[in-house]
Amino acid sequence: MSAKSTFRPGRYSPDITPWVIGMHEALDDPDIFEVVARKSAQIAWTDGVLLNYVGKKIDIEPSAMLIMFANETAAKEFEREKLVPMIEVTPTLADKIPVHKARDRNNSWDYKGFPGGFLKLKGSNSPSSGKSTPTPFVAIEEPDDVSKNVKGQGDMISMVRERSKTFRRRKLVFGGTPTVEGFSPIDEAYLGSDRRQFWVPCPHCGEEQVLEWKNVTWVSDPELAHAVYGQAVVESARYRCAHTGCLWTNAEKNRAVRKGVWRASAAFHGIAGFAINELYSPFPGSTLSQLVMKRLAAEHALAQGDDGKMRSFRNNTEGLPYAYTSSVPNSQALRDRAEDYPELTVPWGGIVLTCGVDVQHDRLAVVIRAWGRGEESWLVWWGEIPGRTMLLVWRDDGSMDQAQSGAWWDLDQLLSGTFAHANGARLRIKAGTVDSGDGQTMEAVYSYVRRRPGFMAGKGESHDPKKDIFSAPKLSIDFNARHRPHPSGVRPYMIGTQVAKDLILGVDEQGGRIKLLGTGPGRMHCYKTARPDYWDQVTAEVKVPHKTIKGRMTWTCKSGRRNEALDCEVMNLHAARSLKLNLWRDDRWEAEEAVIKQPTLFADAPPAVLPGAAVQASALPQGEEAPAPTAAPAPAPRPAPKPAPAAPRRGGWSAKNW
Repeated sequence: MSAKSTFRPGRYSPDITPWVIGMHEALDDPDIFEVVARKSAQIAWTDGVLLNYVGKKIDIEPSAMLIMFANETAAKEFEREKLVPMIEVTPTLADKIPVHKARDRNNSWDYKGFPGGFLKLKGSNSPSSGKSTPTPFVAIEEPDDVSKNVKGQGDMISMVRERSKTFRRRKLVFGGTPTVEGFSPIDEAYLGSDRRQFWVPCPHCGEEQVLEWKNVTWVSDPELAHAVYGQAVVESARYRCAHTGCLWTNAEKNRAVRKGVWRASAAFHGIAGFAINELYSPFPGSTLSQLVMKRLAAEHALAQGDDGKMRSFRNNTEGLPYAYTSSVPNSQALRDRAEDYPELTVPWGGIVLTCGVDVQHDRLAVVIRAWGRGEESWLVWWGEIPGRTMLLVWRDDGSMDQAQSGAWWDLDQLLSGTFAHANGARLRIKAGTVDSGDGQTMEAVYSYVRRRPGFMAGKGESHDPKKDIFSAPKLSIDFNARHRPHPSGVRPYMIGTQVAKDLILGVDEQGGRIKLLGTGPGRMHCYKTARPDYWDQVTAEVKVPHKTIKGRMTWTCKSGRRNEALDCEVMNLHAARSLKLNLWRDDRWEAEEAVIKQPTLFADAPPAVLPGAAVQASALPQGEEAPAPTAAPAPAPRPAPKPAPAAPRRGGWSAKNW
């Protein structure tokens, strides 16, 4: 232990922090391939566990190692403030790693070579960090800060897990402080482990227990009136035994912790999980009175409307994720409210059809919705179309090449058909928005919307919390022979996703269309037979503080949840706003209704074709075969654009006009 990083330099001893012994044993156990530590601050994780194990590997069991951090800056700080000081004061490591030797290929800030192996330090903000170096030992510091989706290739933790599978004796180590409940990778990893807790005996009755904040108590003095601590006598802080109620002093608590043992509370499947909080810490800044002062300061700030200190106390002292309350109804409540009308039909009140398409690499998620007065809407279809989405090929006659276009052909059969209205008429989709935010599928999206009038390419603008749901695009991506924007070219739309989700889900108890009951403006209706994951995906996001911008709240998907249905609903709202349905007057609605009341006009309109016979067969009785789907005729190709007029002769024109 270097004097640069601790107040007690010298040979490391686990006697002060006895819980690290169980973590060391788990790291050495060949039956354990993953070690998870959901921890608070001040529990000796970096020096006592991670650096100790890395030092042992370098000295005794050399191999390739990788430690990943949130970003490159954090990796450099670790190397400068933790790793190098340890190597400098440990003779067996200093002989193997030339930390002070300049211009050595085995010594850079992100690479430390030694006989039999090497240690790499990487930031998580590059896909190559998780792909370039398969190693049997990988540690991730603060998983909650690691990049969740690096350039559309998935989260870094999943990449690292996949890259280490080739090693028989692999060891993955995740250690970090949890952040927000439902969004915390370290909390999710701990819940998937055997969930070990550190049990300590009561110094008075001997009963073992896990130290929890709810058992910390103190005395109040009515004559005190501190600006922050109120009437609390912080020096009187004690820990109350969970069994008999006897009180422990800080010294008694520290002595009890030295006798503690780890016990698992879930089945073991190769993953050892450890949960530890600051109540166990014996350090001077973690006494019971110091912790009470932090708690009271957090409560005082919370009463003033600032939850920052309370979040910090929950994460860094209790070692638990902070739970944000959400007024969004749970998925079961929405499922219970579903209405009894058939799939692929438009109930009374629905007049205009729109669709939203979320594009994934292996499927298309689709929501079709019918709109009425006051933007009241009815779900007509929710589903996913499997298949390739990165390529879309058109034939010379303007039709789509089915064999090469993957999921796009099935999507076109669905969206180019008609949908039955309750009165017998058949309605077509008037507008649709297709997600073009993924660079790998963007060209296929542009190709599709070029040939389909009324369809738009949309990209979510999540950084601007006040961006309008619909706004006119500024630039075209298509140019004519004169290198000017083509009048009928694709113009991508930026969608105000934060405002849209505020409108759909709401930010308080009163707001949010999804909460509205009955019929009337803004109500969102759904049919009972909708695919069950619709309700789970629509409620998959919660508004939480932005990771990097202080004071900003942003809608974020919960850990382990999918949200394609919610994204499709946002794009449906964008498509509806492109038609200005929110501005239509009664006479416009009446005119549209008058057309629908003449179903004979639509007698020959082809019905929409569900994507694949398997989707149709899912609703049939057992043993009954599904009829072969009838393909809707391909839409007529768009007429060729008129040729540009010939350039005028130079004679008679001024140089400026020319």
